[in-house]
Parts: sequence; C-alpha cells; structure tokens
Amino acid sequence: MTKKNVLIMGAAGRDFHNFNVFYRDNEDYNVVAFTATQIPNIEGRIYPKELAGKLYPKGIKIYDEPDLTALIKKLKVDEVVFSYSDVPFNYVMTKASIVNAAGCSFRLLGAEETMIKSTKPVIAIIAVRTGSGKSQTSRKIVDTLREAGKKVVAVRHPMPYGDLNKQKVQRFGSYADLKKHKCTIEELEEYEPHVASGGVIYAGVDYEAILREAEKEADVIIWDGGNNDFPFFKPDLTFTVVDPHRPGHELTYYPGNTSLRLADVVVINKIDSAEPKNVKIVRDNVRKVNPKALVIEGASSIRVDDPTLIQNKNVLVVEDGPTLTHGEMEYGAGMIAAWNYGAKEIIDPRPYTVKSISETFIKYPKIGCLLPAMGYGAKQMKDLEVTINKTKCDSVIIGTPIDLRRYIKINKPSTRVNYDLQEIGDVTIKKILASKGLL
Repeated sequence: MTKKNVLIMGAAGRDFHNFNVFYRDNEDYNVVAFTATQIPNIEGRIYPKELAGKLYPKGIKIYDEPDLTALIKKLKVDEVVFSYSDVPFNYVMTKASIVNAAGCSFRLLGAEETMIKSTKPVIAIIAVRTGSGKSQTSRKIVDTLREAGKKVVAVRHPMPYGDLNKQKVQRFGSYADLKKHKCTIEELEEYEPHVASGGVIYAGVDYEAILREAEKEADVIIWDGGNNDFPFFKPDLTFTVVDPHRPGHELTYYPGNTSLRLADVVVINKIDSAEPKNVKIVRDNVRKVNPKALVIEGASSIRVDDPTLIQNKNVLVVEDGPTLTHGEMEYGAGMIAAWNYGAKEIIDPRPYTVKSISETFIKYPKIGCLLPAMGYGAKQMKDLEVTINKTKCDSVIIGTPIDLRRYIKINKPSTRVNYDLQEIGDVTIKKILASKGLL
C-alpha cells in the first residue's frame, strides 16, 4: 500500500505530540513537513532525527505556515493535520478550505487517538480559552491534594521553543532548574508557580517519556493544560475552566468546545468581575453542551503587594502575553487591580515600544493601552525590559503569573498582582476529589 504524505500544521506543541503518538512509527504514513505559527521564530527548525524515530533518519523540516499551499504542491501532500489551538471555528474551517482547494484532505486527530494512559491517577485541568483562570484552579487542586498527604507531580502542556533534543524531557523542581533550561517568560509563567510552592512540574517534547518519569515520583499526576487544548494523558477526572469575560467563546473556539464537552467538572471563574448577564450566558451554554458536568462557581480574588503604588498614580499595566494576544482578552488581573485600587491614569505603552514589542502591537492591534509580557526568548525579553523602562509612568502593575522582576530589570516602582480561586457555594474541589477517592 502506498504511504500517505502528511503535513502537520502546528505551533511547537500539539503538533509534535500528535506526530509522536500517532505517526512516528506508523508505516502507513510519511510525514513530509511541519508548519509553524502563533509563536515567533519557531519555523525554520528541524524536528530532530533523534526524536523523529527510525522512519525519519534526517528528521522533519518545519516551515512557516504562510507557505502551506506551495508546500502541499511541492511535497505532494495527501493529508493535512491541524494541530494547534485557541482559534475560532471559522479560522479552522478557513484553513480546511485552503487545504481542500489545494487538493488534499484535512484532519483533526481526536482525544482517544492521542491520549496516553498512565499507571497513576490523572487529574486534568484545562480551559476553553487562554487566560480563563486555569492556573489558580490548578493551584487550588494541587494544594488540596498535598494537604491530604498526596505526592503531586504536574505535567504541563508543551512549550518547546529551544533545542528540541535538550527539551525531550524537562523536570523543574527548583529555581536552578528554570535557569538551567533557559526558560522564556511564557514558560516561566507556567512552571514557576509550581516550583515556588515546593512542587515539581515536567514538560518537554516526548510526553510518553515525560509521563513515565513523572509516574516514578507521584501519587497523582496533574495535567496542567494550556492554550485551551484537551489533555495528552487519559484523565480520571477533568476540570474545565470557562470565562464569563468572553461569553460564548466556550461554544465557538477550537478545541475549547471539545474541552468543555470532556469536562467532569466545569469551573465558571471570575464571577466577581464579570457582568451577571455574561455569567448567565456561560452557565446556560455549559448546561446545553455538557448537562452532566458538576459546576463550580468561583471568584478570582485580586490582591497586590503595595496598593500605594496604584492609588492616584499614572500606571503602566503589564499583563500576561498570550492572554492579550491570541487569547483576545481586553484586560487581565493587572487592569482589574488598577480599577480596584484607584489608579489615576493608565499609561499607553505604544509610543515607547521597541522592536519585537512594536511588532506585537502591529499583529494584535486590539491590545490597546496594556503591555503584553511577551518573552519568547532572550531578545524579546530584552525588548520588553527596554519598553517598560522607556515608558513614562509613576509605577508599573505586574499582572503576570510570575514576578517579572526576577527576570528583567525595571527602573521604576512596581507592584505585583496575585490572584487565587475562591469557590462560591457548596460544590467545592475538596468535596469532588473526596467523592472520587483521590484524597
């Protein structure tokens, strides 16, 4: 039988996983290329032969996604597999139309085809959009398990933006590990909170190998999802976080809608800062799509290190980068802190941006007067530092999941925003975990 030539569309995450678990040793297919998008500077690389397996002795080239149509013809592609996330339905179908018009099939791999079974209990925490509040939900679940005496190890959705061979299996149990692996801001935002609380988190490229290492030191595995993707591991219990700041997105984004349908428990977060009518829209949509799921309603309570640096001050608000960019949020925790603590004026950073930060505002013009903490590599982290330090303001509000001051030098007063999940009502994480025999 003739092998099918396959091209995998991705963004250095789900694409590599789909290849590893479905295509790597599959004699029926020949993966001729990856394409890359969403993340800066990840195209032009090669998925290395050491990770690609015996069928790919030269590895697999990674191209820029705009070259897709030409690549389909040049490489005689039979099937294109869409393998990235946090995009609207019409975006996915537009890509499908481009692929079909170029003469080949379009495919989405499903959960059962791509999930790996663990020997330990797995709890998955996922979301319908980037920036929904998954991180504080994960922290709450991890803390609850630890209080019950469980050894918890988290595994994070991939972000391999560096040397793929070196990133095959990454273990982070200390700040020294974060430094050793030369983590970007985007990676630090996900790994550091686990390390700061005394935990261990794994990530990388080969998630079969990662899972087997994590199982050696865990009573319970936490799948810490990202970018609204569904889990790489087969969960025993799935929490999906939805966001009433973006009502309706839970029905119209891929694969967030899949993540909602997979949920055993839905967490409606941020009800303290969302419009009540929007909370109702989301609640009704959850019931429509997944009526069997338990629902937790929660507030994302905001606190800051030093409120005096906000009250009556002209402030620069720095928010989580992916939340403002492809997450399409109009504001985050930093802006809520500015409102709550009485900032005098929000300073627009756009007159002061440099290089890659300027390019980010061109690509995502709806960001407005907030500064996304972009940091996909050392150069962009430096551009972010220069932009912050050039901006004329009284102080800086850091609304990111990590303390940026650990990694860039800020030349003006700054205060960090912290936020935690506060459950409202009788349905709680602790009760659910206990009912499932996980405590």
